[in-house]
Amino acid sequence: MKYRKMPKSPERLSSLGFGCMRFPTDKDGNIDEAKSFAMLHEAYQAGVNYYDTAWGYHNSQSEPFLGRFLKQINRDKVYVATKLPCWLIKTREDMDDYLAKQLERLQTDHIDYYLLHALNKGSWKNVHNLGVLDFLLQAKAKGKIRRIGFSFHDDYATFSKIIRAFDWDFTQFMLNYLDTNYQAGLRGLRLAASRNIGIISMEPLRGGKLVSAMPDEVEEVWQKAGNKQSPLERALNWVWNLPECTVLLSGMSSVEQVTQNIKLANKSKAQILSEKELRVYGRARKAY
Repeated sequence: MKYRKMPKSPERLSSLGFGCMRFPTDKDGNIDEAKSFAMLHEAYQAGVNYYDTAWGYHNSQSEPFLGRFLKQINRDKVYVATKLPCWLIKTREDMDDYLAKQLERLQTDHIDYYLLHALNKGSWKNVHNLGVLDFLLQAKAKGKIRRIGFSFHDDYATFSKIIRAFDWDFTQFMLNYLDTNYQAGLRGLRLAASRNIGIISMEPLRGGKLVSAMPDEVEEVWQKAGNKQSPLERALNWVWNLPECTVLLSGMSSVEQVTQNIKLANKSKAQILSEKELRVYGRARKAY
């Protein structure tokens, strides 16, 4: 596994992070524990050390399930990320209550990477006014959380405002070769990097759009360029090519997907794409 250093920290995180929001499920919609434990152990044995969950993933089953996995491995060898559900926060006390429940669900005494979940203009204004920054600093001082960040779903102007409001350790937002100017985008990437803030990328496949049902015009761009990589490899390599990106998050649904992504992560490298290759990505973007 390849690792990248998180800014403001000596920690080295696996270039592939495990997003715990798309586990296989049974006919009732519950996490298929046998299959999902197999996936997590496959990733752990391969050196994946960053596991991302959230309060509401899998109808609130994801955190407790990940907690059971943490009891099966060496907890000190992995970094756990979860998120405060900002849309559910009505009071300052709610923040402490949710964090306490998350620590209990995860069966751990600390959360390595704690995010404010899915910030936008409205949710940021709400939690900021309720004292969320004080909450984060107090939780960190007590050792309950170690790194402070936020995930984001809004426009660049809002991202810029939030990122300048606090000394964040890291941020998480959508990054893929199609949406370079969407939401935070590459401008957000550069702004975060200029402030020495770590970057966790999500939606590298844009919800699967970049690997399935590819338009003929897009496939023609790749064929004319002589690019014989799979759509998956093209999409992931574009993100890994960014030196500012610490972790690429993938929400995997099978052992086969885990194995495939690990194989690509083991070959990943920053700044591996040439200017010529990047221009092909640009043509593919225009063809969508």
